[in-house]
Amino acid sequence: MTPLPAAVEAVRLLRERGETIACAESLTGGLLCAALVDVPGASDVVVGGVVSYATRVKHSVLGVDGEHLAQRGAVDPGTAAQMADGVRRLLEADWGIATTGVAGPGPNEGKPAGTVFLGLDGPGHRLRSEPLHLDGDRDAVRRGTVGAALSSMVATLCE
Repeated sequence: MTPLPAAVEAVRLLRERGETIACAESLTGGLLCAALVDVPGASDVVVGGVVSYATRVKHSVLGVDGEHLAQRGAVDPGTAAQMADGVRRLLEADWGIATTGVAGPGPNEGKPAGTVFLGLDGPGHRLRSEPLHLDGDRDAVRRGTVGAALSSMVATLCE
């Protein structure tokens, strides 16, 4: 499989910095981590990932606050940020990146398909979250999320 250009750049930048990354994924179901490991040499920087598709896994494995989940739900910027922090801590990586949202075809938690939140946690960038509103079918939303997450990671590493 041909690696995505943003994945190649993210791996290159992480390698140059001597830093590692871990992924926490919900709607992307492992696609983000797979995109990173498609890059030759990714083993130097990718620690691993957690697919936390079920809300209870976000709490029990990643440590997302249970009260926050009860009040705000899984499709929330705070949830994305806590997922990124949780996977970074759990897998002892320098960076944690997370995806949560609604791939579709219908709404979830009262939010329409295409509502996505990215979480990023790392050195000097504590608990950052970004909203996305993506169009298209389920596959397009999931793949668009991966592309946006990788682009966000590259932009952050270049700051």
